[in-house]
Amino acid sequence: MATHLSHKFPQTALYKKAQEIFALSRNISDYLVQDLASLKDDGTEDQHVYFTGDIVQQSVNLAPEILKAESQLFSEAKHKHAASVARLANLLYKNCERLEQSNSNGKEFLQLLRNELKKFRKLQRTWMLTL
Repeated sequence: MATHLSHKFPQTALYKKAQEIFALSRNISDYLVQDLASLKDDGTEDQHVYFTGDIVQQSVNLAPEILKAESQLFSEAKHKHAASVARLANLLYKNCERLEQSNSNGKEFLQLLRNELKKFRKLQRTWMLTL
């Protein structure tokens, strides 16, 4: 997505982890949506199907926000984008928890994504101190 900027900025461990999270969330979403897209017996759709798109949308925005925070000159702007990264990570984690309540065979993969998010949060704490 922001590959044209990657030569300007060192790819930090947090940025690389954000890219991994995006790839993982996209694969999990593709797997889960197959189970959740079909209609229930009463003709209604599964409410959890929308969370599959949410995890992809939130994870796709992580890496660009990291790059924006690192490229800003002023501390206030850096912290604004860093707060956005934190918010996206928290929303992503909560949507993983919601999807674990779904009726799908692939929900055990969500634990893997949550573990990666925990690693991301540890890296994020260190990263925040460097801004």
